[in-house]
Amino acid sequence: MADKKLVIVESPAKAKTIEKYLGRTYKVVASLGHIRDLPKSQMGVDVDNDYEPKYISIRGKGDVIKSLKKDAKKASKIYLAADPDREGEAIAWHVSHILGLDPKAKNRVVFNEITKDAVKNAFKTPRGIDMDLVDAQQARRILDRLVGYSISPLLWKKVKKGLSAGRVQSVALKLIIDRENEIKNFTPEEYWSLDAEFQKGRSKKFSASFYGLKNKKQALKNNEAVQKILGQVDKTKPFAVTNVVKKERKRFPSPPFTTSTLQQEANRKLGFRTRKTMMLAQQLYEGINLGGKLGTVGLITYMRTDSTRVSNVAKTETSHYLHEKYGEAYAAVKIRQGKLQEGAQDAHEAIRPTSTLRTPDSLTAVLDKDQMKLYRLIWSRFVASEMTPAIIDTVAVTLDQNGVTFRANGSQTKFEGFTKLYVSSRDSDQKDNILPPLAVGDDVKMLKTDPAQHFTQPPARYSEANLVKALEENGVGRPSTYAPTIETIQKRYYVKLNARRFEPTELGEIVNSLIVEFFPDIVNVKFTANVESELDRIETGEADWVKVIDQFYKPFEKEVAHAETGIAKIQIKDEPAGFNCDICGAPMVIKMGRYGKFYACSRFPNCRNTKAIVKEIGVVCPKCHIGQVVERKSKRNRVFYGCSRYPDCDFVSWDKPVGRDCPVCGHFLVEKKSKAGTQVVCPNNDYKEALQKA
Repeated sequence: MADKKLVIVESPAKAKTIEKYLGRTYKVVASLGHIRDLPKSQMGVDVDNDYEPKYISIRGKGDVIKSLKKDAKKASKIYLAADPDREGEAIAWHVSHILGLDPKAKNRVVFNEITKDAVKNAFKTPRGIDMDLVDAQQARRILDRLVGYSISPLLWKKVKKGLSAGRVQSVALKLIIDRENEIKNFTPEEYWSLDAEFQKGRSKKFSASFYGLKNKKQALKNNEAVQKILGQVDKTKPFAVTNVVKKERKRFPSPPFTTSTLQQEANRKLGFRTRKTMMLAQQLYEGINLGGKLGTVGLITYMRTDSTRVSNVAKTETSHYLHEKYGEAYAAVKIRQGKLQEGAQDAHEAIRPTSTLRTPDSLTAVLDKDQMKLYRLIWSRFVASEMTPAIIDTVAVTLDQNGVTFRANGSQTKFEGFTKLYVSSRDSDQKDNILPPLAVGDDVKMLKTDPAQHFTQPPARYSEANLVKALEENGVGRPSTYAPTIETIQKRYYVKLNARRFEPTELGEIVNSLIVEFFPDIVNVKFTANVESELDRIETGEADWVKVIDQFYKPFEKEVAHAETGIAKIQIKDEPAGFNCDICGAPMVIKMGRYGKFYACSRFPNCRNTKAIVKEIGVVCPKCHIGQVVERKSKRNRVFYGCSRYPDCDFVSWDKPVGRDCPVCGHFLVEKKSKAGTQVVCPNNDYKEALQKA
């Protein structure tokens, strides 16, 4: 290999793809991510010496480092081709340190997509390691270590072992708990709606809603107000059409995905967890084997980005595709530039397919089901972003009688535009509502009224998508941190998912209350967002990383000292379970564990008997007809149903049995839940009962 050039990337999948593009004169190897990091057993940051980090080789990476050094000695030239972001720059810097390379030497190669042209062009213009990017990543790592390794030991001493606190996770937890408190303290208020059905002659019937009196908007607070309005209406006389406003409205497509918007839309549309979305996106980015001469090809551009910028090459290719596929009317004429989120780093393009011509349908044989779902989402969103707007004709009609005003709104899609290909999850419920031809002076007859009582609803608990959106809008963390943050607060059992919504646990509320009291800045959204902005300024060379950390750490250090003496030890008391241990006869208690509450013997550690807390659903097991069906949780915290006699009876079901059998085949019936509501179905055939709307 003496004459070969060595290229070092992070992952083996990426290495195989790039080696194929570069040819025989190159050897491409993987560092398998970071090879150096701060030690786990100690703080690893010298706060008295400009926050100097103490890096050590990561345990288990000895063979990788040895192999890299061996390959480097034989190489004629070494290139560092880690991912094109802060993390990738830091990995390249650590590798250069291990191999004794000069960081200023032109051996750093970056590319935004793993395609033959992009990779080959990147190797024509290598550069030195960007120390501003390295310092930005290093500052975040050190700051998070200072926070985590200062607060976590306090929680271990004062509350419970195994707990943790972090700069971003503490804000995420507080957002969830604040929302829960809003829900608990919410007082519903009564209000009424008054809809009515109208008809002009024999034309199509249409609906209109009460607007107000004498064309001035008025709310209906109770039934008395509704009856008063109805008392003013003379049912023997028609309503007059007093105003008709027709407009043409344009709906523009959403920009292509950033990391955050991809995470949100994949959660809403596909039901993917944030970590799953990023894992699949990584696979699509690093390359899929397309077979034949093509081999492995990266299908999407780099998936960690907060920019919506798109290259002109990609725009041109997409324009040609749209002209051929849909015609000139559907291809956007002007180049549409996306907006940048405040503080966004415009280092990369938006997430898009590396070639529009690789349609989802052309890849059905090479992508698995979940890869296909995500690729189709990314491809469709990007191509739609280069299409013309949808054109919608709207009409607003005002109806009056005796000073009582009703309004009807109609809409009809005049031209599909981008909606022919893609509709976002936010707009998926928009449908045409066509009104009959109406003109000022027309008389319409009120056929019937439909008053309805309503109550204001509390805000909904956060879903993963909404939590990601809230973190991004508040400037807390960065998109690449959202997946590990969400995973951490669940692993620590600070929150749990119920019907895909986050609920805080008792443990989460205890931890949050301590952090709010003793470390108010950590959970202050504005303060945390300002820290993020300062960290971003390091990346652009506008701020010194030591000064940024010092400004944060000096006051934080005093808070830690105060908390050491101010936090009283909290005992999470065991609750009596109400029955005795079936091994030793001592009373059983309910304990709080890492994954929630469980039954344990009160004589622990002398008796280690434990039992899971299960919830009976009032249905006899359809398999053994002896045990009760109970609600259980999988290792991934997903609810499923099983027999209380397990392991004697191995009945399991992901869907909740209802205690009745199918009238067609005799199989047990289950509940299927969706956004629309709950429906009883037979898993063995097409039998379905009426949908109970949510």
